[in-house]
Amino acid sequence: MIEDRNNLYPIFLKVEQLEVLIVGGGFVAEEKLSFLLKSSPNAKVTMVAPFFRKDTLEEAKKGNVTIIDDVYQQKYLEGKHMVVATTDKPEINIDVYEHCRERSILVNVADNPPYCDFYMGGIVTKENVKVAISTNGKSPTTAKRLRQFFEEVIPDDINQLVKNLNNYRKTIKGDFEQKVEELNKLTENLVAHHSTNS
Repeated sequence: MIEDRNNLYPIFLKVEQLEVLIVGGGFVAEEKLSFLLKSSPNAKVTMVAPFFRKDTLEEAKKGNVTIIDDVYQQKYLEGKHMVVATTDKPEINIDVYEHCRERSILVNVADNPPYCDFYMGGIVTKENVKVAISTNGKSPTTAKRLRQFFEEVIPDDINQLVKNLNNYRKTIKGDFEQKVEELNKLTENLVAHHSTNS
C-alpha cells in the first residue's frame, strides 16, 4: 500500500433513503447539518442534544430534521445508518463512535480523523453534476479552495450536456459495451488536453 496517498473510496449516498443522526446542537452540528442539507435537501436527519444554538434550530427548519432535547443515549442509534458526533465533550464523541462500531453504523466524529469511518469533503453541485473533493481529512481549507476552483471552471450549462447525452444514450442500439464505446467517442473532446507553447 502506498503510504502518502488518499485511499478513501468515494460514494454518493441517497441520504433521503437513510436515517442520519447528528449528536450535538452547537456550531459544529449546525455546520455539518448545513453541509448535508446543501448537498441533499431531502436528507432525513435527527439531532439530539441537551442544548441547541438558535442558529442550529433555524438551519434545522430548512430540512426534514427531527430535534430531540436530550443527552445522548444509545437508544437514539436505533434504526440509524449514519451518525455524526459533534459535541464539545470528547468522551461522549468516543462513546458514540464505539457504540456505532458495535452496531456497524457509519460514524464521523468531527475533527477527530481516527474516529471516522467517513469524511464530509468539499462538494461542487451543478444540477445533475456533482464533484466531491477529499484531502484525506488533512486540509479542509484546501478542499474548500478546490471546491471554489471547480465551481468556476465547470460550465454552468454542463447539466444540459448531461441531459442531452442521457437522451442520446437511450437511442443507441446494441449491447452495453457498444453503447459505452459510442458514448466514449462522442465525449472524448469534453476533456481534451490543451497545451500551450511557451
